[in-house]
Amino acid sequence: MIERLRIPLIDADKVAREVVEPGKPAYNQIVKHFSRDILLENGTLDRAKLGDIIFADESKRKILNKCTHPYIYRSIMKSLMWYWFIGERMAVLDLPLLIEGGYHKYLSSIIVVYCDPRHPRSSEQLQLTRLMKRDNLSENAARQRMAAQMPLKDKVHYADYIIDNSGELQETERQVIGVMKKVQPKLWHWLASWLGPPVALGIIIMALFPK
Repeated sequence: MIERLRIPLIDADKVAREVVEPGKPAYNQIVKHFSRDILLENGTLDRAKLGDIIFADESKRKILNKCTHPYIYRSIMKSLMWYWFIGERMAVLDLPLLIEGGYHKYLSSIIVVYCDPRHPRSSEQLQLTRLMKRDNLSENAARQRMAAQMPLKDKVHYADYIIDNSGELQETERQVIGVMKKVQPKLWHWLASWLGPPVALGIIIMALFPK
């Protein structure tokens, strides 16, 4: 929905898949810690098997995070710098563990997409059912993945904007369009953020190296 609005979107899950491709540093570290037993015949990670391991054992999940997170966030920062360089007015970062990792402190607006607890089906049950269907997971595996994240009812306290995803997709998209209009920076703010760093650098250079 965000991409259809022609707004740059950085999908952290997609980035996470890219940094663990065979031969990359994160991939090598994962194999070192978890052995080649977590690889498929073609040498790529068996994501389902690795998921079963890390979501059942928090200590192993922390090991995986240490292997991948530095490379994930480095890639995200490169993308953000690129969008700034080409003059985009904003970019949206889709990061499931944004609040858990403390990275929400560095963003201008926080949007939480959640299921309303007043929905006829409980928000947790709705979230569980959708997760099982989307990723083809058993109920136990889906619950383990949900347990690894902060509950949505707690995340909403950090939100500047909330999108209720309990109903039909058309209603969700209506909210997405509305929120994207609200978070779009004003022209003067965008110009200041885009021109500010080069101008500041120029002033520093002139101060350090006067004619």
